[in-house]
Amino acid sequence: MADRSAVDTIRGYFYQFDLTILSILKLTSLDESVEIECIEDIDIRTATDVTATQCKYYAKTEYNHSVIKDAIKHMLSHFKETLVGTKQKMLYSIYGHYAYGQEKLDIEIDIDFLKKHFLTYTKEKVTYHHHQDLQLTDADLEEFLKRLTINIRAVDFDTQFREVIDVLKSIFNIKSFSAEYFYYNNSLAVIRELSIEANQANRSITKGDFLKKINTSSILFNEWFVEKKGKKTHFSALRNEYFSEVNISPFERFFLVELNAASYVRYELKNLLFEISRKWSKLSKREPSPFCPYIYVQGVPDSELLALKNELSIEGFKIIDGHDFQGAEFNCQSIMLKATHGNGIQLKVLNTLQNVINTIDTITKTRRIYQFHIGPSFFEYDKPAVQHVKIQIEQLSDIKSII
Repeated sequence: MADRSAVDTIRGYFYQFDLTILSILKLTSLDESVEIECIEDIDIRTATDVTATQCKYYAKTEYNHSVIKDAIKHMLSHFKETLVGTKQKMLYSIYGHYAYGQEKLDIEIDIDFLKKHFLTYTKEKVTYHHHQDLQLTDADLEEFLKRLTINIRAVDFDTQFREVIDVLKSIFNIKSFSAEYFYYNNSLAVIRELSIEANQANRSITKGDFLKKINTSSILFNEWFVEKKGKKTHFSALRNEYFSEVNISPFERFFLVELNAASYVRYELKNLLFEISRKWSKLSKREPSPFCPYIYVQGVPDSELLALKNELSIEGFKIIDGHDFQGAEFNCQSIMLKATHGNGIQLKVLNTLQNVINTIDTITKTRRIYQFHIGPSFFEYDKPAVQHVKIQIEQLSDIKSII
């Protein structure tokens, strides 16, 4: 029961995040903005109005007036402040999804209904009237009702998410995978960062700034996105998109891998190199166009890289690194030597990022770069003829799960 409750709570957070993303994307102007966790969950600021929206997601719960009573009382208190002070007048919105019971609100809310069901409450056996405590007149309550919108028939979790993806696809002219794994993933990260800003002034973002922030070419390892998808499903989707070729074409593939020095263990890297070579090489006698991949490891000291190469050599795993003899300069033609069954080359190791650039620039065949980075992306190669996939990971073992 506790686990199900936790899942429901997490879905509630995502439901609010998705509504926030959707609210930003649907703004008319790039200068219009949304404020997060300020007056209400979402405050939408357009050229003409500000709407404070509270979001409720109770997919397994019956709707009762008591569920939104506190929200309406809070909104009325803010409304009172706009009457007596200098605060800007606002619109108020309650947006909620419930399992059933919505027919209880299938009437036009008048002052009497407002007072009875939303503004009257009991505390320690004493009855209170919130509108009286605020010293509001019936005319004030009429004005408040004009400013209040209640939608308790909001769409369900999955329908709202699909709408977010559809809007992203439309804005950026992209396919579903990119909409979810690039733009939606990044959207969640942006909203999460804004929501935990201590200073309220920093919890606002314009549509223009939001679109710039989410338009990135890296698939970030955003813990909220991975939490929503599930790590296994997340890795499976990446594998299906980038690493599921049935008949592997003889392309020149570059795997750029970043280490976490604090948790580095040599045998884990070595096993990863074996796996990359096994999956992305074709070296049989009958193969008309044999090939093997290139590897570059970011964050490994030169001494450790040398020790790793020695260990691979002792174990009979043949590599080349573009240096023909001790002290020789890096030679692109040497690293580009065709791997065949006869020469037994299983992996091509590039020692530096400059070696990577020089080799990619020299090759004329189809090239693909797969960068797995723990921190920010450490390598940029923006020439349109080369596919460059950037995937953020938590740890080295994630790569084996993806490829």
